Amino acid sequence: MTRPRILVVGAGFAGVECVRRLERKLGADEADVTLVTPFAYQLYLPLLPQVASGVLTPQSIAVSLRRSRKYRTRIIPGGAIGVDLKAKVCVIRTITDEIVDEPYDYIVLAPGSVTRTFDIPGLTDHAFGMKTLAEAAYVRDHVISQLDLADASHDEAERAARLQFVVVGGGYAGTETAACLQKLTHAAVKRYPRIDPALIKWHLIDIAPKLMPELGDKLGSTAQNILTKRGVDISLGTSIAKAGPEEVTFTDGRVIPTHTLIWTAGVVASPLIGTLGAETLRGRLVVGADMRMPGQDGVFALGDSAAVPDEAKGEEGAICPPTAQHAMRQGKHVADNVIATLRGGSTTPYVHKDLGLVVDLGGRDAVSKPLGIELRGLPAQVAARGYHWAALRTNVAKVRVATNWTLNAIAGDDFVRTGFQHRRAARLKDFEYTNAYLTPDQVRAHVDGTERQE
Repeated sequence: MTRPRILVVGAGFAGVECVRRLERKLGADEADVTLVTPFAYQLYLPLLPQVASGVLTPQSIAVSLRRSRKYRTRIIPGGAIGVDLKAKVCVIRTITDEIVDEPYDYIVLAPGSVTRTFDIPGLTDHAFGMKTLAEAAYVRDHVISQLDLADASHDEAERAARLQFVVVGGGYAGTETAACLQKLTHAAVKRYPRIDPALIKWHLIDIAPKLMPELGDKLGSTAQNILTKRGVDISLGTSIAKAGPEEVTFTDGRVIPTHTLIWTAGVVASPLIGTLGAETLRGRLVVGADMRMPGQDGVFALGDSAAVPDEAKGEEGAICPPTAQHAMRQGKHVADNVIATLRGGSTTPYVHKDLGLVVDLGGRDAVSKPLGIELRGLPAQVAARGYHWAALRTNVAKVRVATNWTLNAIAGDDFVRTGFQHRRAARLKDFEYTNAYLTPDQVRAHVDGTERQE
């Protein structure tokens, strides 16, 4: 008899924690474990704004999945573009652009999320995202290049446009991105004697009435005051009406001349979930408290793409937010449930009480709410960085991040462009490949055709 085949889709927090737990708890001959991911590393997403600002190097938050020789999981370098639940087949597009079928007995769907966009004219053509390592590195190059281009320009209007930056999204990602990059440009402009620092303007806008409402009114106001004192123009209850290559139009009618629009207005579940033809809740796959998909044998889902009931809240209809702390714990728990199912045991519900939130605003500025305790300034910064440092999965990553933080604190920022801007321009639509997925009918037709050929 062949061993049961466990297929894990996605190498984010949820997927990697699941795989590592399966490897530790399963016997060598008990099951075959396969991981599908286009990149052989786990990305620590919360620290992306610090990569964009140059505080951290890209390698420091990309934890290699191939570093250790003891892991026995087979890694398929590619992306899952469809799942046929009836045939128990996952359709994968490999990095060589070959489409292959991967059969499974148990599947754990942890494909994560993609940037949420709206039908705004010019958005995907002219905005940058902050969801992938490549985007963060590209944004850093782009921002520094705007200073170089402004310094070289003799046109006052062009210079002013180069030095205006717009960030859309008043959540954690957007607030930290605006905060970290504003500090970068504030420090960098001192090296450009021909540029008037007053010309550099950062705009942070969000359709919501408050900045980071999850933190509460007091801490949200504290963060807003910190950014306002730094010169960041914050507009709430506002979004963008259209985006162009050299200007952005706000919904309140203002037109901002700029070459930099960074879009961080939330995330949605991976388009892979739409290929299942299954019930969803706000785009996330409906699952039980044990993360099993109702009515399906051996199908589990978790993380940003699954509507996992939040049992700890005790509120009817509450689902876990798409945060790293939930994804990591769900990954371990779903692995235990997969093993229990494989061994004929019973699954258990996922329960985790939220530990709080941390927001790093750069330097000594931060606001944090660990275990409900409101912190500001240096204590909040210690809590924020301490939490992120502890959450990094390997000691190598911890050493790299700690070293980067120490060097930045002692030597300050550097303003080196890595050369991405010498390639063709890349925007939001170029990084996440959301058009690569199949429809449920296409998945069924592909699998049926493959079976007939066999």
